Amino acid sequence: MDSHRVELYIYDLSKGMAAQLSPILIGKKIDGIWHTSIVVYNREYFFGSHGVESCNPGTTAIGPPKEIKYLGDTQVPYSVFFDYLSGLSHTTFTAESYQLFSHNCNNFSEEIAQFLCGVSIPKYILELPNEVLNANLGGGIAALVGQLERSARPLEEESRQTTNRETSPDLSQEIEEARYNSFLLEQRRKTITEKLEKNKRKKEKKRKKIQKKGGAIPAELEDIPMADTEAPVNGRSEPLPSEEALALEEEERREEEEKKKARDPPIVFKDLVDVKEEFDGLVALIDGKLNSEEQKSTEELQQYMIGGEGSWALSDGFLDYLNRLLNDKQLPVEVRVKILKLLAMAALKDDIILVLHSDRKDHVLMNYAFEIDRLSKEEQEALALFMANMFENLSSSEWLLYISEWPFNNQQISNIRVTTKVAVHCLLSENVVLQDRGSAIIYNLAAKEVKTVVFDDIAVELTMAILQYFSTKPSEEQLFRCMKALSKFAEVSRQEVPQLIQMIGPDPASFKGVSERVDALIETISTRLR
Repeated sequence: MDSHRVELYIYDLSKGMAAQLSPILIGKKIDGIWHTSIVVYNREYFFGSHGVESCNPGTTAIGPPKEIKYLGDTQVPYSVFFDYLSGLSHTTFTAESYQLFSHNCNNFSEEIAQFLCGVSIPKYILELPNEVLNANLGGGIAALVGQLERSARPLEEESRQTTNRETSPDLSQEIEEARYNSFLLEQRRKTITEKLEKNKRKKEKKRKKIQKKGGAIPAELEDIPMADTEAPVNGRSEPLPSEEALALEEEERREEEEKKKARDPPIVFKDLVDVKEEFDGLVALIDGKLNSEEQKSTEELQQYMIGGEGSWALSDGFLDYLNRLLNDKQLPVEVRVKILKLLAMAALKDDIILVLHSDRKDHVLMNYAFEIDRLSKEEQEALALFMANMFENLSSSEWLLYISEWPFNNQQISNIRVTTKVAVHCLLSENVVLQDRGSAIIYNLAAKEVKTVVFDDIAVELTMAILQYFSTKPSEEQLFRCMKALSKFAEVSRQEVPQLIQMIGPDPASFKGVSERVDALIETISTRLR
């Protein structure tokens, strides 16, 4: 999996003036008026009064950064980052939400740093607004800092190349998609170049072998240059790829198609809920109990789930609406069950990720899910359905696996921790419906690229649950799902998981004969135990 360097660019908007004047103005020294940005995937990303913006690293009107701090390396694919950033730019970090002292560029950098690397930016940067605010200088200092902040924009030329911010202050999705495609093209070319070099080395090795024996060199072992013809492009002479390069590119394309075909599809439940029936039932239960804003959110939900509108139909207050329905104990439990079932069907939509990203701040959904062991049986079943269906789309399944932590009930939790807890709780429940959905969630977890998202401790936790579940004599379908997951986890955690299987048992081989597909997985697992 490719790693990408993540850097924090630190700028002093005052160009040194803060250090000189702060002792006079506020009675203590402030080293700078800090503006920060995140540089990753060869691009600089930052947030200001115009919303989320990006440019080539170091090309804002501020000039070069005062300091560049290495934050770490990330294995988050650019496509996932793109979806995440696009969601943020339309929810948490819009131009309208910018607040100079409480919701600014540094808060954005902190959010991105946590998402990509699980680390924080320096504390002195995040604490600067409090120092300035406590100076009691009224609006004068705010106006000055605000004026300095407006200089943190791409240079005029860079701005023209990206997007017209006067008409579209949010991140331009079209521009970022173009960059994403360019990034993929660059990666593909890199792969092809490496293959060409590898082929060249192989030919060279064969040629030397033949020469050593005094034989004639076959024509196919002659070098084929990468660029053997040229054609004018935009007035310049550019090399065209050789036939070998084109053949390798076609081979790459075929390999990608084969990977897609070979990828295990997730187990989701598409036909268990009548959306209109559940929505009508929800409306009947909450009729007369909502305020005007919540009634508006109910209408938006109808547009999204029944009217065929996209998630754009859901306003910024939709998460507050969900929070009320899920956590107001004055409402009947059936309200929570019905909204969860509707969310489970919404999870099958590819734009559900925008709703999920809007919950990055308050964690309404994941805080509720973390309490699964305290919920009613009906709520648990509906929640498990929602979690299983979240694996239908790549972006929402990646959201389930985010590792950034937040405090809840005096402990640190994260999306991946909540997802794991729900999966384990359901699988080990005595409720057969929960067992079915829990085995689906665990199967879906394992079917992903687990090397990048499921760490050893998660694989171990899920493995222990699976081994415990095996003692219940599961059906063939559930046995297959769990054996599939066990096979994947043994591949990821090559030491701990095989040791656990051998120490705890039961031996997977004891299930031989249940079905051919289960037997094939048992053989794979047994190979890893040797």
